[in-house]
Amino acid sequence: MTLSLTTSVKYLKGVGPKRAEALARLGIRTVGDLLYHAPHRYLDATTVTPLARARVGEEVSCVGQVVTTGVLPTRRGLRVFRAVLRDESGLLECAWPGQPFLERQIKQGQVLLVTGPVRYYHGRQLVPREFVVLADEGEARPERGLVLPIYPATEGLTHRQIRTLIHQHLDALLGLAVDPHPPRLRAAVGIPDLRAALAAVHRPRDPDDAEAGRRRLAFDELFDQQLVQARARHLAKRARAGIEFTLKKELTTRLKEHLPFALTDDQRRAVREIAGDMTAPLRMHRLLMGDVGTGKTVVALFAMLLAVENDYQAAIMAPTELLAEQHGATLARLLEPLELRPELLIGRLTPAEKRAARERIGHGAARLVVGTHALIQEAVTFHRLGLAVVDEQHRFGVEQRAALVEKGDAPDVLLLTATPIPRSLALTLYGDLDVTELRERPPGRGSVKTALRGDAARKKIYAFIRSECAAGRQAYVIYPVIDESERADLKAATTMAEDLREVFAEFRVGLVHGRLKAEERDATMRAFRDNAVQILVATSVIEVGIDVANATVMLIEHAERFGLAQLHQLRGRVGRGAAASHCILLSNVPSAAARLKAFTETTDGFKIAELDLQERGMGELAGARQSGGVPLRYANFATDLPLLEAARRAAAEIIARDPALVRPEHAAYRERIVARYERGFELFRVG
Repeated sequence: MTLSLTTSVKYLKGVGPKRAEALARLGIRTVGDLLYHAPHRYLDATTVTPLARARVGEEVSCVGQVVTTGVLPTRRGLRVFRAVLRDESGLLECAWPGQPFLERQIKQGQVLLVTGPVRYYHGRQLVPREFVVLADEGEARPERGLVLPIYPATEGLTHRQIRTLIHQHLDALLGLAVDPHPPRLRAAVGIPDLRAALAAVHRPRDPDDAEAGRRRLAFDELFDQQLVQARARHLAKRARAGIEFTLKKELTTRLKEHLPFALTDDQRRAVREIAGDMTAPLRMHRLLMGDVGTGKTVVALFAMLLAVENDYQAAIMAPTELLAEQHGATLARLLEPLELRPELLIGRLTPAEKRAARERIGHGAARLVVGTHALIQEAVTFHRLGLAVVDEQHRFGVEQRAALVEKGDAPDVLLLTATPIPRSLALTLYGDLDVTELRERPPGRGSVKTALRGDAARKKIYAFIRSECAAGRQAYVIYPVIDESERADLKAATTMAEDLREVFAEFRVGLVHGRLKAEERDATMRAFRDNAVQILVATSVIEVGIDVANATVMLIEHAERFGLAQLHQLRGRVGRGAAASHCILLSNVPSAAARLKAFTETTDGFKIAELDLQERGMGELAGARQSGGVPLRYANFATDLPLLEAARRAAAEIIARDPALVRPEHAAYRERIVARYERGFELFRVG
């Protein structure tokens, strides 16, 4: 039978029905899936040390055949699994303290690759950090000097069996790979031909060869993703011409004159970029990404006034009532000299107040509107919506954001987020948006000192919180969980709130967490905002949406349980007034100390996002925002930013020349995307 990349893997020699089932668990259903099943790491056997030359105190990698195995108890009751290995140079004992179960895995006659330190214990002894079974007894052992691919495996299918299967068919599979990229593009990016890349991934000559192959697959992955984004952006702009606003400089100039502070250079640049978008004939679709306290609201207000001075309405939608109220109060204060009042529409207004607000919005009397998702209810109609601003946009679903936009006739869209994202991620997650970053903080903001402390400092910390509250300030105390659990030895918000009420009997202690009803939670947060509550005990539910300038202390218990980006968002709740503020991380976990120490040394949200990315990888940061895409298998955002930018440029150029990829030379791109992406067919079915 003739093989193709879409042929079922079960037709390959060496794959029966049972093995086909196991392969399916790894996502390998076709011959093409097997070809692209890349190793997740490599063992560099080119630097193997002969067993006889393994010196005490060195870290070595050795290959040898298992001669004997056994489990020996120690006097302290610890059971140690031992195996003696042999190669041409001699023998060496390996010991795995506390792992007697390895007796079931490591057998006499197997060939092992072991890596770890050599110590002296009744003779030389290697203590493996890791081991790999290269061959069972009777199997041909891999050649010495190889860079050995280690493949993702599954129950019933070892990485060795996968390696054997791939290598058995590799030459035939490579013959099926057709490179869609012209030589000019490959040369510009510095990537190898596809067949050479796949051969290097599965059969590398050395580690550099394997990395060159991975980079090629990573580029293809990023390039496909950027083609989808570029096409989505093309359709979004082509589908509806936007409103071409005129720069009248009536309200915007008056706002600038009456601002109680000077704009930062970043804010001025952001205002220019947004005004450029709004005065162009195409719809604006821009993400304004700024750290806590960089002044996104003021930038958004300039955009809203540009719409208003063109006789349009502007609306800003916030995820919580509290945040909507804060925006309402901020805008009211800034707009007072302009004799403009923002209209507030939130759920807790009385029915009569809501009805009156809806009427003013519907007749156009309300020109600037601030609200929650109450804005997108059917009963709300805008007279002439020209700009939709969505704050903390990741807190709203795509449908909710679209529902606000649908309230107008192709209004411009400005999305705000206080979660800094590394530029590489922003380009990928928001490839159909233009991205503006705010990094500078306006002068006059209080500084936030961050410290890492152990439990021994608790009394001192409590004394410090007491002194701050006695001076009229306020504090947050954050816990990772709501209730105590037998499984995790963690302090919990509910029980600690009771303890803290006793410790700080002279102050009012409030409690908020995700299981409280929204009204109850909001009432406590309002009391804290108004200083009727001095100490707020909470979970990470307060990450976004509370601005209390009087709060100067943030104590985070079990800080090791939070991601760095989350810690940064929590820290952003203090330092919002002019007073010096303090963020104290409490942690007794030594393994987390280096990461938490790195956090205490910077307040730059973008740097922290980079650290978070290196630590956690793409997955958790991207979350649901990857929907409609394909999870990345080969690309690494911490190291592949130049590849991503090259992929973005190449994809943008191709879509500019051939938006629907209908030219013959682009047919392979189109086929690959339609097959690979959920949105592929929908985006490329039309010319």
